[in-house]
Amino acid sequence: MVVKSLMISLSGYTGFPPKDPFIFKRFAVSAPHLKWFRTFFLLLAPLLTAQTSDYMPKDNINTDILIVGGGIVGLTIARELSQRRADLSITVIDKEPSLALHASGRNSGVVHAGFYYTPDTLKARFTVEGNKLLTDYCLEHGLKLLQCGKVVVARDESELKMLSELKRRGDANGVLLEMVGEVELAELEPNALTTGKALWSPSTSTINPGEVVEHIAANLKSNVRLLLGEEFLSAPEDGVAVTSQRSIGYGYFINTAGLYADKVAHHFGLGRKYTLIPFKGLYMEYLDPTLVKRHIYPVPDLDNPFLGVHYTKTVDGKVKIGPSATPTFWRENYSGMKNFRPSEFAEIINYEARMFLSNSSNFRKLTFEEIKKHFGKYLRRQAARLVRSVDIDNFGSFLRPGIRAQLIDTDSLTLVMDFVVEEGERSMHVLNAVSPAFTCSFSFARFIVDKIEGSL
Repeated sequence: MVVKSLMISLSGYTGFPPKDPFIFKRFAVSAPHLKWFRTFFLLLAPLLTAQTSDYMPKDNINTDILIVGGGIVGLTIARELSQRRADLSITVIDKEPSLALHASGRNSGVVHAGFYYTPDTLKARFTVEGNKLLTDYCLEHGLKLLQCGKVVVARDESELKMLSELKRRGDANGVLLEMVGEVELAELEPNALTTGKALWSPSTSTINPGEVVEHIAANLKSNVRLLLGEEFLSAPEDGVAVTSQRSIGYGYFINTAGLYADKVAHHFGLGRKYTLIPFKGLYMEYLDPTLVKRHIYPVPDLDNPFLGVHYTKTVDGKVKIGPSATPTFWRENYSGMKNFRPSEFAEIINYEARMFLSNSSNFRKLTFEEIKKHFGKYLRRQAARLVRSVDIDNFGSFLRPGIRAQLIDTDSLTLVMDFVVEEGERSMHVLNAVSPAFTCSFSFARFIVDKIEGSL
């Protein structure tokens, strides 16, 4: 920051870079290095001024409720609040210039039914209720919705026990599920391959997540203000947040910052026992959309928190396989060195190394299994086990990657697999909006607003 300020002031000086070596003495630059120093600043100054020349501090504002993070979770909370309390002013800020650039726009689009999760979890409750609320929202507003259903298949007899356990969980959660035989499965999805039995989930569907996010944002009530390109920086005092654009006075603060939710919470002295590590998910397109007509999933491995390689039928009728869930090294590590932050790299590699060495949450097995999926050949081979017929040469390229924000408990070095929310005196922090958060979003928003409404 000091260097940037210096450069801005010097680059505005018409005599910069000066030819008189005297001015460089204060920077301890010797004469032999003067030519190099001047050349360096000639190249660097325009870059730094280009980054800051268009920055104009905006007027400070006040709001009853400030929501940091304009993804699906933040927007559905804003929507729920505005519907209940038209008397409150609500401001949503997001650091990106447009919506759905991260998890909310990069997820699979599958609307899950809620039978994977044990009945004592928040995920079970929010997924079942959220499935209905999200489906109804899409139907009411004419948004894209493919109600194709899903089958879960057993690759061998050893998986039949877990298939029955999924049925038991689904029944306990109130999910419409049917155990079918091979003949019935062939009628539902002719290309699906199973051993003896399969699960049929008619309420699993697909949406266009970006379309849903944009529609919610465009239809927020007049008491909601959405500010894009505005990054939360700090909370220097109670009731004041500093952003990249201004200071915002607030009555209540809600943190739905996704990949950075833990960092935001730490400004408030909350969530100290948690941190987020990123997992990169990749899907691969199949070039023949007639391959399958429904989602086809394997029986999940309980040692792995992810659902395994499966076939997804997209809302526009295409087919993709995946995903991988590879531990990655910084929070927005989508490709190459883009968005690289050394401090994030150091912190994340530290936790990942410790988890690998201790093998907490079976992290070692998970890492080796997921890294293999990064290679197309292994991913295709896993997908081929779920269907009767597939042309291996008909797979296309990898699609746009996504990052899953996975909370870990830094004391036990374990993956946290349910929703985690911490509340301060005038703040609420969504530390773990765990998958399937998009499906859960409308139900979860009701839960959050129920919790804070008495404090408003």
